[in-house]
Amino acid sequence: MLEILQKSWRPALEILILAVGIYYATRFVRGTRGWPVVIGFAVLLLALALVTVVLDLRVLRWILINATVFIILGALVVFQPEIRRILAELGNLPLFGTAHEQRENIEVVVQTCERLADVRIGALIAIEQSIQLQEAVESGISVNCEATPEMLETIFFPNNAIHDGGVLIKGDRITHAACIFPLTQRQDFHKSLGTRHRAAIGLSEETDAAVVVVSEETGAISYAYKGQLVRGVTAETLRAFLTSLLVQPAKSRTWLAWLRSRMAERPSPGPVVVTKNEIRPAPPASGK
Repeated sequence: MLEILQKSWRPALEILILAVGIYYATRFVRGTRGWPVVIGFAVLLLALALVTVVLDLRVLRWILINATVFIILGALVVFQPEIRRILAELGNLPLFGTAHEQRENIEVVVQTCERLADVRIGALIAIEQSIQLQEAVESGISVNCEATPEMLETIFFPNNAIHDGGVLIKGDRITHAACIFPLTQRQDFHKSLGTRHRAAIGLSEETDAAVVVVSEETGAISYAYKGQLVRGVTAETLRAFLTSLLVQPAKSRTWLAWLRSRMAERPSPGPVVVTKNEIRPAPPASGK
């Protein structure tokens, strides 16, 4: 019995490691832009493998066995934005000096969105974290001024020369305005979703930025993070989300805490979540 255990513990450990790796890899790619590619490619590989086994096609079997390197390279290309975002989070450092400063910067964004929503002026604000946003946008005008509600309102005021496009915020500074964000390539969103919201999703897919949107048509406030769009939030919900994301804890996060946060589900949705070809209301929060 002891001899059997000594011979079988290594294969069992390898199977366990592979199972855990496949499980978390599946959770990682689920819901990303490359998820349909993974499904289609997996179906194609399974079909080819079945054909080679049934018909004993030795040349095709040899090609499939030796194509592992190319499959890995293809995965790196397809999931390049997600991989870059995770690697950047490994070295993520607080952008702001203290929690008090962070909350002040959050309040600037929240107050701006409240004021613009009341008068139905559209806005698109990206808050930079560890990945530099200037590398992800196609254009923009350097502003480099202090972030205040008044300045943001001035930028987004209709007929202003730089009102069209997005604004980049880093710390307590507005770095660029009139930026063109990359649009999401996903097709599973509702057709009524506007360009601002698609741009917010696109930038959040490629970076770790939090992108806040104010709809010009309805005055609704939304935010996008890691490819997920939450629509129709209140100022309190937006403040809570930005605080949980941007306010750094007193202690530095350990590797274990970072790993747990990566394996956790995506941020909890607010009043309305855009996922598939519909807009569905989220369950009401229980009041205290």
